[in-house]
Amino acid sequence: MGEWHLDMGATPLAGGVRFRVWAPLAESVAVIPCGKEASYPLSRAGEYFQGTIAGMAPGDRYWYLLDGTLRRPDPASRSQPDGVHGPSQVVAPVSFCWTDGQWRGLKLEELITYELHVGTFTPVGTFTAAIRRLDYLAELGVTAVELMPVAEFPGTRNWGYDGVFPFAPHHAYGGANGLKALVDACHRRGLAVILDVVYNHLGPEGNYLHPFAPYFTDRYRTPWGDAVNFDGPDSNGVRHYVIANALHWVSEYHVDGLRLDAIHGIYDFSARHILLDISQAVDSLARQLGRKVHVIAESDLNDVRTITPPEWGGHGCHAQWCDDFHHGLMTYLTGERQGYYADFGLFGHLEKAFREGFVYSGQYSRHRRRRHGSPSAARPPRQLVVFSQNHDQVGNRLRGDRPSLRLSLEQLKLAAGAVILSPYLPLLFMGEEYSETAPFPYFTSHGDPELAEAVRQGRREEFASFGWEAEVPDPQAEETFLAARIDPERRHQGWHRSLYAFYREVIRLRRELPHLRHPEREEVAVVGLEADRVIALRYRHGGRELITLFALGKTPRTVRLPFRHGECRKLLDSAGKSWGGPGSIAPERIGADGDGAGLTLAPFSVTLYGTG
Repeated sequence: MGEWHLDMGATPLAGGVRFRVWAPLAESVAVIPCGKEASYPLSRAGEYFQGTIAGMAPGDRYWYLLDGTLRRPDPASRSQPDGVHGPSQVVAPVSFCWTDGQWRGLKLEELITYELHVGTFTPVGTFTAAIRRLDYLAELGVTAVELMPVAEFPGTRNWGYDGVFPFAPHHAYGGANGLKALVDACHRRGLAVILDVVYNHLGPEGNYLHPFAPYFTDRYRTPWGDAVNFDGPDSNGVRHYVIANALHWVSEYHVDGLRLDAIHGIYDFSARHILLDISQAVDSLARQLGRKVHVIAESDLNDVRTITPPEWGGHGCHAQWCDDFHHGLMTYLTGERQGYYADFGLFGHLEKAFREGFVYSGQYSRHRRRRHGSPSAARPPRQLVVFSQNHDQVGNRLRGDRPSLRLSLEQLKLAAGAVILSPYLPLLFMGEEYSETAPFPYFTSHGDPELAEAVRQGRREEFASFGWEAEVPDPQAEETFLAARIDPERRHQGWHRSLYAFYREVIRLRRELPHLRHPEREEVAVVGLEADRVIALRYRHGGRELITLFALGKTPRTVRLPFRHGECRKLLDSAGKSWGGPGSIAPERIGADGDGAGLTLAPFSVTLYGTG
């Protein structure tokens, strides 16, 4: 691959701007510069229309005119300063002065990710405001920031999954230069940036792609609208558009990873799956740039092909989210069994999640009423992302309430330890590190009243399977959005302070202990002591051992370690008073004992021992 440049949209040149748009459904395409009476026809080149207009420059706004009648924004617009219904704007992709020339990214196993929503991460809700909180994230110890989708969506408040201009950072957040400044600032602090992108659908408001080309298909349906045409007639242009979008974020915005939203809504039955094309294109560009860039999928399928290398018949994504770990952990702690939680709640589910990742690897799923999943035990642990919270698992509750309303401090520390001290890649959701009390409900600001009402009704129906009967917060109400803003200053108050200190400590251990930095399947043993409600993990690395004990019972338990070990000293006990606990009852040291030494663990605690 030579030096990569986006070959669609508006590209500034010396003395003018070059335009190129995929529009096989149009007979003619012209450019209408805003503020000018004239239109400038583009020349057909196969399925594309292209041409250079002298006198135009970065900052100019424009429309495309299709067949002399339809005025539409650019499908590959880099900027929509007036929102989804306004004109597109010419952006010079090389105008930003980057300072991250020495940045080379992070290895996959080094990722400790902090997921945030730009609009509610700060009171101002912009990229610039987020920069002012990066020192806080560096203090916490995370190594990567994951941004919920920032592509242009309708209105000014939205989760981001209703985006309709995949190449344009949202104008209310700060647009193209604002996002670049945020990425650059993250790199200065050693933080990688992962961007959430949505390739399974476009939002319903402001989607002007239909008259240009067959971007969508009625052969499949997604829960969110028309499916993207990845495998039907005339789909080559669609695939090029999406692959170019992925490379655009890596090249022009220097992002270190892409989180592909809900790939179970990407339907592609061609011989070569679009996920493979995306992964290999990103890999090629990353090699060219001399940087590490990761493709991380979100999937409801438990399909190990997603993260299997292409030479073994897989799609080549580097990692994927593992919902089963969350479901196994949280159902066991909360006792909830509604909706999709119906498949979880047993001790054995959580034990298997620690051992393999996917709990459902081909077994019958009561919730789905069919067999579900494939085995993940053969894949390296660094390919699975685990969490006790994320935007979906909080936001898809009726009121968007966080676990802090249902779990005790000891249970919250146990959940944190389970995620961060697991063999997998840990992900935190903004605010969980100090137990934010603000909810994170679903919110929108659609301009179409009928669409807004349809969203309200859809949310009510979505919660029916959970048996929740209280009033759903109005997604359109501004107060629903305002209530979701987090306040990290709470980390200095009461038990929030203790939890925050605990998070910092387990993150430090994750970063410093070689057993946790580079865990391999063959170096990790997982044993469930169901009678005692204890899960024990043993990591081996360089001749040394690390033993992690998760006590899930409501009363103290005395257990004997289920594997041989050397003499160990205690490195962490969540029950310690330093972390707001009742006091540690686990011994400071345990001697080498081939049969396992007995030790007493506090209820809902995580205890860590190391040898050497």
